[in-house]
Amino acid sequence: MNGLSKITASHRSRVAVVYLRQSTLVQVRDNTASTVRQYGLVDTAVELGWDRENVRVIDADLGVSGTFGADREGFRDLVAQVCLGEVGAIFGLEVSGLARSSADFARLLELARLTDALLVDADGVYDLADINDRLLLGLKGSMSECELHLLTGRLQGAKRAAAERGELRFPLPVGYGYDDEGVCVIDPDQEVQGAIRDVFAAFAAGGSAFQVVAAFVRRRFPLRAYGGIWAGQLRWGRLTHSWALGVLSNPCYAGTYVYGRYATCRTVRPDGTVHTGVRLRPREQWPVVRHGHHESYISWEEYVAIEARLSANCTHQGARPAREGLALCQGIMFCGSCGRPMTTRYYPQGRAAYGCSSSRADHEATPTCRSIRADVVDDAVAGLLLATLSPGQIEQALAAADEVTSRHTRAHRAAELAVERARYDADRAERALGAVEPENRLVARTLETRWEARLSALAEAEAALAAVRERRPALPDRDGLRALAADLPGLWHNPHTRDRDRKRLLRTLISDVTLLPETDRARARLGVRWHTGATDELALRRPATSPQVRRTPAPARQLIARLGPDHSDAEIVTALADAGLTTATGRPYDEAAVAWVRHAFHIPGRCPFRDGEISVDQVAATLGITANAVYYWLTHDRLAGRKDLSGRWCIPWNAQVEAACRRQIDASGHLIPRTPGPREVLPGDVTVHEAATRLGVPDDVVYYRIRIGQLTARRTPSGCLSLPWNPQAEAACRTRIAHPGSGPTGPGSRPLPHAATAHGDISVQQAATRLGIPTAQVYYWIRRGYLTAYRLNAGRVAIPWNDQVETACLHRAARTVKVNSTTQTITAR
Repeated sequence: MNGLSKITASHRSRVAVVYLRQSTLVQVRDNTASTVRQYGLVDTAVELGWDRENVRVIDADLGVSGTFGADREGFRDLVAQVCLGEVGAIFGLEVSGLARSSADFARLLELARLTDALLVDADGVYDLADINDRLLLGLKGSMSECELHLLTGRLQGAKRAAAERGELRFPLPVGYGYDDEGVCVIDPDQEVQGAIRDVFAAFAAGGSAFQVVAAFVRRRFPLRAYGGIWAGQLRWGRLTHSWALGVLSNPCYAGTYVYGRYATCRTVRPDGTVHTGVRLRPREQWPVVRHGHHESYISWEEYVAIEARLSANCTHQGARPAREGLALCQGIMFCGSCGRPMTTRYYPQGRAAYGCSSSRADHEATPTCRSIRADVVDDAVAGLLLATLSPGQIEQALAAADEVTSRHTRAHRAAELAVERARYDADRAERALGAVEPENRLVARTLETRWEARLSALAEAEAALAAVRERRPALPDRDGLRALAADLPGLWHNPHTRDRDRKRLLRTLISDVTLLPETDRARARLGVRWHTGATDELALRRPATSPQVRRTPAPARQLIARLGPDHSDAEIVTALADAGLTTATGRPYDEAAVAWVRHAFHIPGRCPFRDGEISVDQVAATLGITANAVYYWLTHDRLAGRKDLSGRWCIPWNAQVEAACRRQIDASGHLIPRTPGPREVLPGDVTVHEAATRLGVPDDVVYYRIRIGQLTARRTPSGCLSLPWNPQAEAACRTRIAHPGSGPTGPGSRPLPHAATAHGDISVQQAATRLGIPTAQVYYWIRRGYLTAYRLNAGRVAIPWNDQVETACLHRAARTVKVNSTTQTITAR
């Protein structure tokens, strides 16, 4: 090995790193000799003077390509150790194989130069401080990168040439396989063929991959394993939505050989790492396309139509496919004022409406943006569609019926094939059991169990076939189909016709529907655009709203207004019945309905008062009392009166009745209005509120002090409390507030029983007295958990008390007083 003199004691004092890398896992599996040679570099490092414990092996990149260093964990570890100055030498079979990227290789060389690290391979030892070694390694790195490019170009060119001849083999989708001569053929298994054909038939019937999956809910689907121990084998499982999309979008089922559908793309992430992904190329950019390469399940035209239908189902790209729901124009309804698509809202009782909800949410709605009931638009558009369609399309309807018949047959055939396969497996298990020697019970028991399992699978398949045959309804005969096709409106309005099918038929001819601007809110105009480019305009009258529908008809209202002042409600009901008039909902009028019309349109009724009679309100106004008092007299026989048919009180009134009523008022104390006079406060006294304001406490505290006897108060003739007040009384009150426990005890300070006071507990009243606050405040603190308490057997509440509890309560009481005082000041201002 050349350049051994470049290795110094400084290099040997640091670790030697042996870096192992192979590009693919296939190389790791097959080229074991290369792996052994790379691990043998440990012995080479020991021979060059490094201790074995100072030799590190980095083999995390076995099977990882060296194109990008950021994707290699081992390479990152190597660079990190070099940056720390821990590496004295880096060993490899070829130092140019450390990285296939010039940027990564040059960065490693620069770091090795700065940290005085050597690079060692089979050709010699390289010192990066030597300019000649640096030039040589740079040339080797460039040649390594160029070599990778040349190899890749040759391999891709060979693959492209083989693909253009249609000879490049790659894993085939389920339903296809290679024969003995390497030719792509349809899978000979008829159950697999039936499953693939049913996928395309279900898509033609349902129009979406979701409907395809729904058609295979109770059926199994063949799956081809592309990796692992089951690679290339046929497995059976459940059809998923992604798998259905893969089958529908694969051009191989159209007999077309395609190379280059997917392209590799690399993106740089914010952290500097390079992410390698795969994207699907548009059909126009496929490099190699060979039609008629092999037998197909569908034609190329059908594949293009399926691709267009799948693209139209992608709502995130602005498409509006036909969905469930009774609104037929959902997704193709536009506003002619703001130009945006109209949203559909569903309401209870099977109602829907189109509206510019998105425009209103974005504050882009115009003054003429409207909402409209869905049934009004749908009926008009459906009528136009049915009038345009020719009812002579009988042959097309019969062809559709034939397709339905073949679909039923395919479903039956799939179940029949499953039974046939299960029967074959059961027979095979039975033959295996019969061929075993009877004495070999160890093998016979296993084969017997397998035979029983196959028989169970056969029974399940036969039950599934019977269930499929029972679920399929009987198809009508061709004469019935001809009658249905001739009556297209009847077929459209048939309750068994799904809304989804109506939408699909509608969209095959109509491109979109626009609600044109209309100032008259009672009318609407629709613009219908056909796929041919032709347009039609429909003028509609909006249906009346619920208040408009229930409004009283004008003839009935006029008759009630003419007869109201002179006739009773019963007589008006008879007159309305004789005239044949009913309510807006078609119900005959009764007295309640007539009374409501009177109230709604302010129609006066016949005067119920006779000569000399007045109403309750008039009596109350005359006597200067409330109407409730008059009603009390009437119901307690203190005042004579009668009730009209309408329920109103009619009171005979004269001077004698008025005099008797006034005598009752004079005899009743609470009916005499009392005019409150000004509050009388003695000289030197203050009111409760004034005392509370001066002390800075709530009014309740002053009332509490008066109740427990700590403050003297007297009641004035007007009923108010006044407190004798002077500087000495104010100072005494402030002292009690500052030291609530030092004042005299009042009636609320009843102590607890001796058993409780022995532990230092006090009652709620004692706590309130010591703190100078109402007992309600103490109870409030207990409820909120601010103060600990418990209940005695007698029902009284006891509070554990000590100096700490009293100090905390005093602080809380002071804060409460301060907040209440501030609130009162703000209120006063």
